[in-house]
Amino acid sequence: MSVADLWSITPLGILGAGALVILLLGAVTPGRYGNSVGVVASLAAAGWALQSPPLAATGTGLVATPFARFFTVLLGVTAALALLISRDWLVRRKMAGEEYPATLLFATLGMVTVACAGNLLLLFLGLEALTFAFYILAAMDRDDPDSAEAGIKYLLMGGVAAAFIAFGLALLYAGTGSLELSSVAPPGRNGLLLAGWGLLLAGLAFKVSLVPFHLWTPDVYEGAPTPVVAFLATGSKSAGVAATLILLGRSGTGFLHHPLWLLACLSMVVGNLAALRQSKIKRMLGYSAIAQMGYLLMALLSGTATGAAAPLFYLVVYGAMNLAAFGAVAALSGEGGGDLMDDYRGLGYRAPFRGGCLALAMISLAGIPPTAGFTGKFALFRATLMGGEISLAVVGVLSAAVSVYFYLRVVTALYLRSNEEETPIPAATPASSVALALSAALLLILGVWPGPLLELVEVIMK
Repeated sequence: MSVADLWSITPLGILGAGALVILLLGAVTPGRYGNSVGVVASLAAAGWALQSPPLAATGTGLVATPFARFFTVLLGVTAALALLISRDWLVRRKMAGEEYPATLLFATLGMVTVACAGNLLLLFLGLEALTFAFYILAAMDRDDPDSAEAGIKYLLMGGVAAAFIAFGLALLYAGTGSLELSSVAPPGRNGLLLAGWGLLLAGLAFKVSLVPFHLWTPDVYEGAPTPVVAFLATGSKSAGVAATLILLGRSGTGFLHHPLWLLACLSMVVGNLAALRQSKIKRMLGYSAIAQMGYLLMALLSGTATGAAAPLFYLVVYGAMNLAAFGAVAALSGEGGGDLMDDYRGLGYRAPFRGGCLALAMISLAGIPPTAGFTGKFALFRATLMGGEISLAVVGVLSAAVSVYFYLRVVTALYLRSNEEETPIPAATPASSVALALSAALLLILGVWPGPLLELVEVIMK
């Protein structure tokens, strides 16, 4: 193994070693250093990727291209913020052991493997590694029956999706005779390749919650522990989009245009309309995630470099929005509240900082300037229009207009004083406050100064 090979896999080694160190520390000093080691390992992996040289391919089957390095940094920072959000919530739920941070690092390891995969086998292994970790994380709150239900639902439906992806990749291999990504191509008149792409598309649609493969999303978002949902909504979606970009970047979207158009349209419409009827905030955000993935797919259909770069920019914005939203929900949720939107009545006054972060996240998700959500949606719609997908852009704009209602419903609740007896809320703590402050700051900075990041993602996707 060459020095270049070792250099390219170092971020993965850091994440894996960090998870093992956490488990070993748990045997000596249980519940004390797990989250801190996880944060350090995640940031170290991201920092290493920032200064690693660009390598198109190595003997390990992994790559260190600008695309892979971008996602390694994004996923590492996302994992660190998710661990900061989790720390105080886990203490309140008496779950402050080493299992959670170690499993989260193993999930991050799978995500980074997806982004750095140089062949179909590693791509599949990375996807399943991260999904298997989330099966565990979703069911980790053993005192909550909803958590167990969420884990089982995710496991059953995720197993079906894994079978679709595995069978699809097997057919692609049968049709091309190679597992290398360079061999991935449009099916033409090859029946094996056509069937393989169909199965693969269905599996990837499940990973990123596209209609009609979305049914698991609101149930898992509602039942899983809130910090887990924060990471599931950001890191898992980023890895799924990375896998989609890797595969479609090799073959283009032309031969999949009609099914992708339909998936994007249905996801935007169904996601936003279903969210209108929700009274529970996590379930509403689950349907919101479905619509948000529809916006991303809409831009990919443009078939242009701008259309491929806009989703990368939006993934950064989307991660900050969801970390701020779910982080605030976790920080404001006591033992018996925080599920219904009405539980947040007046919290904007009682907890100004956390309530303000939640309000900012909702305003950004609604796409209202000067937040980063507006800039991100503008980039997506601009790419769609430049690609000539006018009808899809119209559907996207109309569905985004509908979404303003349910996002601002949360903001309204935050600043309506309740006449009922006030329920106790947890005290603000440093770890979650830091994560919320960083996420909120990113939403404001990218809202008024998006230029550097937009230029970076355009260079990456050229």
